[in-house]
Amino acid sequence: MTESVAIAERLSASSKQCLGVRGLSKFFGDFAANRDVTLSIDAGEIHALLGENGAGKSTLVKMIYGILKPDAGSMELLASSYSPNNPSDAKSAGVGMVFQHFAVFDALTVLENIALGLEGRFPDEALAAEILEVCERYRLHVELDRRIHDLGAGERQRVEIIRVLMQDPRLLILDEPTSVLTPQETEQLFTTLDRLSDEGRSIIYISHKLDEVRALCDRATLMRAGQVVDVVDPRQESTRSLGEKMIGERLNETKRTQVTEAHSQKARFTVRVGDVYPESTRNVVLTDVYLSVAPGSILGISGVSGNGQDTLFDVLTGELTLPNPDSMVLDGEPLAHLDVEQRRLRGLLGAPENRLGHAAIPDLTLWENVILTARHTRGILKNNHLISGTSAKEFAEEVIATFDVRTPSVNAKASSLSGGNLQKFLIGRELLGNPKVFIVSNPTWGVDAKAQLFIHQMLLKLADQGASIILISQDIDELLSVTDRICAICHGRLSRTFSTEEMTPEHLGALMLGQEIDS
Repeated sequence: MTESVAIAERLSASSKQCLGVRGLSKFFGDFAANRDVTLSIDAGEIHALLGENGAGKSTLVKMIYGILKPDAGSMELLASSYSPNNPSDAKSAGVGMVFQHFAVFDALTVLENIALGLEGRFPDEALAAEILEVCERYRLHVELDRRIHDLGAGERQRVEIIRVLMQDPRLLILDEPTSVLTPQETEQLFTTLDRLSDEGRSIIYISHKLDEVRALCDRATLMRAGQVVDVVDPRQESTRSLGEKMIGERLNETKRTQVTEAHSQKARFTVRVGDVYPESTRNVVLTDVYLSVAPGSILGISGVSGNGQDTLFDVLTGELTLPNPDSMVLDGEPLAHLDVEQRRLRGLLGAPENRLGHAAIPDLTLWENVILTARHTRGILKNNHLISGTSAKEFAEEVIATFDVRTPSVNAKASSLSGGNLQKFLIGRELLGNPKVFIVSNPTWGVDAKAQLFIHQMLLKLADQGASIILISQDIDELLSVTDRICAICHGRLSRTFSTEEMTPEHLGALMLGQEIDS
C-alpha cells in the first residue's frame, strides 16, 4: 500500500462527510453576517465558496476556524461534534487555513516561520527533515535557510501552505490563494491541491476567479447576503452563468472602443528614465523606461508578478523620487524630484496593490483613512492646518455609497472590512479625488464580478472625462477590456506599446515573458 493511499484510507475512514454545518448564524448588532447557513463538505472534495464581497464567506470560514463563535447552529467534523473556541482548537481538530494576506515574519527564515506555527517545535535539524519530506510529497520546493523578505509572493504562499500541512489537516481552507500568483505558480498549486484531494483531505476554496473554480472544484456553494442561495457543479456552468448566479443579476461586458481623440492629443504625462534602483533588494531594477499617456487615454502595463511593477509604481507616484526633474513631466511641469504629497497636489494620484499597510492603516477608521490621501483634494484640510472631521466623514460616506462598500459605518476600522470591500473603498477614495493622472495597480484584486465590472466602468468614466490612466495589472482580460494602449514589463524593462485593438491574449503573454512580437 502506498503512503498516499494509506493516508487517504485513514482520513476517510470515519465518514464520507468531512464537515457538516447546520443552521449557523452570526450577528454583529442587528446585522446578520450569516443567517441559517447549512454546508456539507465531503472527504477528498475541493469545494468552492463563492459570493460577492460582503456575502458572508469570511465570517463563515472564521467560525469554522475558531476565530469567531456562532450565535446559533452547530458543526460536525469527521462525524464528531465540533465547536472550536479559537484557532488552536481548530488546528488540533484537523482544520488548517491559509489567509489571503500572508501571516509570515519577513526577518525570519522559512524554517523559523514554519516552526512558529507548530506548538512546541523548534527550528532544528529534525524539523527541517520533516519539512523536506512534506515538500517532496506535495512537490513544494522551498529553501529553508532563506529569509522571508527575499521571497516572492508565490514562495511566501508555499511557506504558508507547508506550515499548515505540517499540522496534518483533514480540512484545509484557502482564501483567494491565486490572487498574487503567476500562471505557472497557480498550476503548481493546483497540482498540490489535487494531491491533497487524492489523499482524502478536504479543501474549502474561496476565489473570485471563476475560471479556476470551474477547472478545479467539485462543487460550489453560492452565498448572498449572509445566506446560502445555491449549490452547483461548477463544471456544468459557464463562467458567466456562475458569476450571474453568484450575484443574482446579469453581467454586462466591459469593452472600451478605440479612443481616437485621445490618440490625437499631445501627451499629458511622460516618463523617460534610465536605471532605477529600488530601496529594497527584493525589487527589480528598472531599465530605460519610456512611456507617455494622453488625456482620455488608458495605458495598460501587464507583467508576471515580480518583474518591476512595484518599483515602477513607486517611481510614478513619488514613493521613489529621481534626481533629474525632467525625467517625468506632467502638463509641461517637471516633477520627478517631487514626493507623493507634492504630486498629489498637482493631480497625480495613485492606488497601490497592497491594501493594508500601504494604501490604508488597519487600525484607523474609514473616515480617518480618507484623510491620508484626500485631505487636499476634497477640502478636508482647512487653512492648510486644521482637519475637518465632518468633511472627512462626508467624503467617506460618499465613497461607501458610490462603490457599494459593505460596512456598518464610516467609523469601522479598515481591518474590519473584507478584502474586496476594502479594495472598493480605497479605489473609490482615489477615483472620487478627480485626478488628472491616475496610477493604479491591480485595482480588482480580490473583488467580486459585480464590483470588478463597476470599477472598470468607473475607470472608463474617468478617462472619458479627460483623465490619463496607467493601469498596472496581471489580469490579461482586464487589460484587454478597458485599455486603449498596452505594453508589458519583464525584468524591469518595458516592451513596445501596442494598440489594444491589435493585441491578443497570446501576444500579450509573449510580451510578459520578454518575447517581443512583430507589429
